[in-house]
Amino acid sequence: MGSPKNVYFAITATIIGFMVAVQFQTVSEPNVRDTRDTWELRQDLMEEKKIQSQLLQEIRSNEEKLVKYETERQQSRAEVLRDTLSELKAEAGLTAVSGPGIVLVLRPYLDEFGQGETTTYVSPYLLKRLLNELYLNGALHVSIDGQRVINTTVIREISRMTKIDGHSLNKFPLEIKVIAATQQEAEKLFNRIQGSTIVEDFFIDNLQVEIEKPGDDIEVPAYQDPIRIRYMEPAESGKGGGE
Repeated sequence: MGSPKNVYFAITATIIGFMVAVQFQTVSEPNVRDTRDTWELRQDLMEEKKIQSQLLQEIRSNEEKLVKYETERQQSRAEVLRDTLSELKAEAGLTAVSGPGIVLVLRPYLDEFGQGETTTYVSPYLLKRLLNELYLNGALHVSIDGQRVINTTVIREISRMTKIDGHSLNKFPLEIKVIAATQQEAEKLFNRIQGSTIVEDFFIDNLQVEIEKPGDDIEVPAYQDPIRIRYMEPAESGKGGGE
């Protein structure tokens, strides 16, 4: 066997020879030349410009779509807000409504000979009981003598005169309009009020209650007085909104 020095020399020479051969092969290979003439280059340039133009058109079209979608989203949001406001106004009683329901008429009681005690008084207590009966049996909207009943409505007696939100109830006959959800609900309401003891309670006060048969186009007016909101303030921007 040869000495280690000779072995290292042989290996080194082999590696150097391989590198020289690779370099020679690389140098000896000719570069590929672009053999296209001027016309072909011009055609290729036109194709590239055409592709660029198409891309620009697509970008412009997508930008227009984004603007359109954003506009529609804003309009949709505004429409939702308007619908929500309309719903809230309807729930608060600030819009007139119509639908299936019944009409109750309070008038002084007269016997078969047309005799009876003339009265201009209706008990606020009985009116409140009647309202409770109506709402418990499916009433959605109620007006008394043309005055819309809402959540903040106050019925009370002032100087021996019953008032609803400041409106005096001293003229008879007194008309109470009631709207239910459906015609079927209105018929149920009609039957239940007819069989209620509240009718007898009004009779004790010399008032008779006439209940008209359910109709499909009862109209209840909107609440006309300003609604006073107490103990509420507008929220300041940036507080409590999770921003």
